[in-house]
This record gives sequence, structure tokens and C-alpha cells, in this order.
Amino acid sequence: MDPFADTLQRLREAFDSGCTRPAEFRAAQLKGLSRFLQENKQLLQEALAQDLHKSAFESEVSEISISQNEINSALRNLRAWMKDEKVPRNLATQLDSAFIRKEPFGLVLVIAPWNYPLNLSLEPLVGALAAGNCVVLKPSEVSKSTEKVLAEVLPRYLDQSCFAVVLGGPQETGQLLEHKFDYIFFTGSPRVGKIVMAAAAKHLTPVTLELGGKNPCYVDDNCDPQTVANRVAFFRYFNSGQTCVAPDYILCSPETQARLLPALQSAITRFYGEDPQSSPDLGRIISEKNFQRLRGLLSCGHVAIGGQTDESDRYIARPEHPLRCEQSSPSLPGRTAQRVMLLPSRLGPGTSAPTVLVGVQETEPVMQEEIFGPILPIMNVRSLDEAVEFIRHREKPLALYAFSNSSQVVKRVLAQTSSGGFCGNDGFMHMTVASLPFGGVGASGMGSYHGKFSFDTFSHHRACLLRRPGLEKVYALRYPPHTPRNLRVLLAAMETRSCSCALL
Repeated sequence: MDPFADTLQRLREAFDSGCTRPAEFRAAQLKGLSRFLQENKQLLQEALAQDLHKSAFESEVSEISISQNEINSALRNLRAWMKDEKVPRNLATQLDSAFIRKEPFGLVLVIAPWNYPLNLSLEPLVGALAAGNCVVLKPSEVSKSTEKVLAEVLPRYLDQSCFAVVLGGPQETGQLLEHKFDYIFFTGSPRVGKIVMAAAAKHLTPVTLELGGKNPCYVDDNCDPQTVANRVAFFRYFNSGQTCVAPDYILCSPETQARLLPALQSAITRFYGEDPQSSPDLGRIISEKNFQRLRGLLSCGHVAIGGQTDESDRYIARPEHPLRCEQSSPSLPGRTAQRVMLLPSRLGPGTSAPTVLVGVQETEPVMQEEIFGPILPIMNVRSLDEAVEFIRHREKPLALYAFSNSSQVVKRVLAQTSSGGFCGNDGFMHMTVASLPFGGVGASGMGSYHGKFSFDTFSHHRACLLRRPGLEKVYALRYPPHTPRNLRVLLAAMETRSCSCALL
């Protein structure tokens, strides 16, 4: 039995009916997404706390608010994005209408990861719905609580004839990918990205792959070490380092390293206290598998800061959550019994303290794989030239960072390297600018999204030319028998020019 056949058939029939194409329908879907966020904010915060121990601040900033902003932008600009785009014409088509029409692809598949399970599900979904597609959303089975909310609550806010959530692990995802989709949007690891791309190739399905990689962070000698430490530590340890655009390693001189280490220690202590494990602002590692992998990386180089781990760490998420079981509290004197909603105690993933490694070698595992955890290696380079060469001889990263009081140094790193995105003197703030595309290059991915780029990603840009039925005598110079004169006229007419003169 194919578990997905009926669902996909239903969605295809809905798309073929044309119901998703009107702007009014698309706007209604986006407004439904907005209500989902607004009416289930606490539920979502608790699910994120269960999955990743995310604080309310992290959940709001990196999951809920950023998704809401994406929806608001799409609603404000939807009709403008949908308009046919007029294009310049050549002399031969001056009397015609030439334009680009943005059409929905049809049935699209969005495969989301676990590290930002709400944001990275909804942001591409916004673009897909705004573009008028029917959508299958496959949330990560690793972030189980958020997956449950997306599967059980989100469909109530959308037209279920045009939207579906499918569940399962790698086996089910493999079965799903055997089907033909009109577009696939995948966020995850390069290893799985290759599997998705191979499956899409069988059907010649276009894809966007949002992958990862090792994001370099160059720190120049000419800098304020405490400012750099504050910004690098914040973005490295945000979401316990489980961010695809987090600074993955620092390149700096030995002298800058000596100044940077006490500044990093100061920043980490101010952010998370003397005992980071007890900090409400430090997340948890998502799974036992990832925890063990990260613990193995601690053997690389030398631990300069942190390094403590706790495999048995547990936590209890906040109360009042529809996903929990109900129990009656004991009656207290003078009070009636109340219904208290308790979350079951959950075996939380392990904790790993914010860690800095020094003396690491390029050949060690911590410099060969994306870390995806609260570990920051520092590698020494003798000069900016050496740092640039080091970056250029590795796969192109998803993001690249450069810190310096000299704008010329930052601009030089930008000019002599390639990456999906770049930010000078800060962490991944470029992701918050909706007018900038977000995406990788080379091994870190292909395609982009955010804001209008999301709408364009999920739209087929159809080239259209509407000609007049008359003027056959003018157009006849194309027909045989051909002459040198007709050829000269045709070549001149087909050249795109800025003039608006009429066809002679």
C-alpha cells in the first residue's frame, strides 16, 4: 500500500481545478498561517522548549516573529509580486506585448529540518502558498513536539484540499520522494541533500537545497576583542550552536587569539553564568546521537574554555500545554480541586557547555565536518592572505564573517572569497533582511528564498509574447525565399534596443 498516493492525488486535483490561483485565495491561506502563529504562540513555545530547550526569547526571535514577518511581507506585496512583469522589446516586437508571468509550479514538497523546526517549515511554506501552489509539508521527526503541533494544529488553519502534512522518518521520506512533485524545497545536511537531488532527478523535478557547511570567521588584529567576542559568542552558542549559519571556526593570528580568549570567557560567563547548564538561555543538544558526536569532537586540539558535558541532563517544559496529559491536583483546604495540565517529564538531550578549542589542526574532525553544536575552534593564521587562501581552498560555505576595524580588510575578504551570504562585523544578521536572498552556493546549497525571493523560488517565470494577428506584409520578410537584404533587416530588428520607435 502506498501511504501517500491518495493525499497527493487529492492535492493534484485541487491544483488542477485552479482554486489556488486567485490572489484572494492565496491571501486567505497566508492569513490562516498568521492566525496559527498568533493563536498558538504558547503552544509553539512549549513545543520548542520540549524539543530544544529554547527560551522564550530564542523562540520568539528566531522562530515565531521571523515567520510572522515573512507572512506580513507576503500579504503586503502579494498583488505586486503576482503582476505580469513587462520587459524590454526588440525592434521586431515593438507593437507586441512582452512580459513574464509568475505561475505556480503545482504540487510542491517542503522538507524541513529539526534545528529551527517552526521557522524552517513556515518560511518556505509562505513562499509556496503565496505563489499559488498546493503544498506537502514534511516536518522533521527528530523535533517531535513541534512536528506534532504542525501535523495536528496547522492544517486547521489552511484549506486541507490544497495542503497536507506528512509524517515519518527516513524510510517514509524515501517513499515520498519516489512520487513526482513539481518542485522540492529541502533544508538539511549535504549528505541527505544529495539523496533528495538524486530522487528529484528521476522526475526532472527542480529543487532548492538549503544545506550547510563550515562557516569561517576571520578576526583581524585591528579589532576590539571584547566586541568581537560578544558577537561571535552570541551567534555561535545561539540555539546551542545548532544553526547552519553559525560561525563554525575562527581564523586569527596567535596574538589576536591571546586577546580574544579572555574576552570570550567574559562573554560566555555574562551570557550563561558560572554554570551554563543551569542557564535558561542555553539550549540542549537535540539527540543522543548528536550529543555523542559532539563529545567526540572535544578531543580535537585543546579545550581552552568550557568542555563540560552532561549526558543525563533532563528538564521539564513549562505547564499548560495541550500536548500533555491531564491530572487532578489534590484538593487543598478551602479550595476546590483544579485541573492542572502537566507535561510528562522528558529525557532531555544532553548539555554541552559553550566551548572554545585552540591548537586544532586542519585534518582533525572538528575542522572537517560541520560542528552543529556549542563548540568553537580557533585556528591560527599568519596573515589575511593566509586566511583568504585557507577559505578559498575549502568548499564554499553557507555564510562567511569578517571582523575588523578596517573596512578595507572586511571588503577584501568579501571580494576574494565566495559564500552563500556574508556579514561584516557581526553574526548572521544578514538573514533578518528580507530584501536579501538567503541560500548557499556549491556544496552549501542551491537556490534562495526569503521575502520576494521565496515567491520567485516557487513560481515558474513564464515568457510571454502576444502578437497582433495583422501586419502580415511586415512579418513576411521572415519567409523564404530568403535574401541578403531581408537577413540584414531581420538581424537589426531582433537586436534589443532602448529606443521606442515603431517597426518600419
